Amino acid sequence: MLDFSFFNQPATELASTLLGKVIRHKVDGYWLACKIIETEAYLLEEKASHSSLGYTDKRKAMFMSAGTIYMYYCRGADSLNISARGEGNAVLIKSAVVWIDKKSPESTLAIMQKLNPLPNGTQRTKEKLCSGQTLLCKSLKLKVKDWDQQQFDPQKFYIEDVGEKISKIIQARRLGIPEHRDAHLLYRYIDYDNAKHCTQNPLTKANFKEGVDYIVRNI
Repeated sequence: MLDFSFFNQPATELASTLLGKVIRHKVDGYWLACKIIETEAYLLEEKASHSSLGYTDKRKAMFMSAGTIYMYYCRGADSLNISARGEGNAVLIKSAVVWIDKKSPESTLAIMQKLNPLPNGTQRTKEKLCSGQTLLCKSLKLKVKDWDQQQFDPQKFYIEDVGEKISKIIQARRLGIPEHRDAHLLYRYIDYDNAKHCTQNPLTKANFKEGVDYIVRNI
């Protein structure tokens, strides 16, 4: 389980270093898991951040110690964030891919698919289960009412380093940010090798230009 010292870093650095880490949530005795492939950083001083609108009880987690869980509803569905160093700073977990290992075996995939079917009730593919911030939470059964303003718990819900190495990162404009709210900032971080599974691949977006809308950098 990642400890306080890991989360106690600037949001832009935390967003990058969370790539490749594995989220685990225990549901009915089974550890459901996914590997983070996309994040977004939000800072108190920039206009896209919830905290830039000021402190409220709902935004309290963003002002709490680094590593505090901040969950809110995005278009009516649950969304997972984690506070970083400094009041008002946090990282949004934007998308992930299903993670299978000894603790979270192949059998957990069927549980995640049952939790997050397509709108018509049919089964979602493995690749699409966590390809968005609300899809990720639905597949892992993470709920605002259970985890907002809480700390990670090694017996129920945590993030760990499983040794996955990220060799190349894409930094891009964040999604859904109006131009007047600092949309130009390259605060979205994507695992280059899993870009095709992220919410929206900057490398294939027709009107995105390298060096302006995104950059690619080696680790």
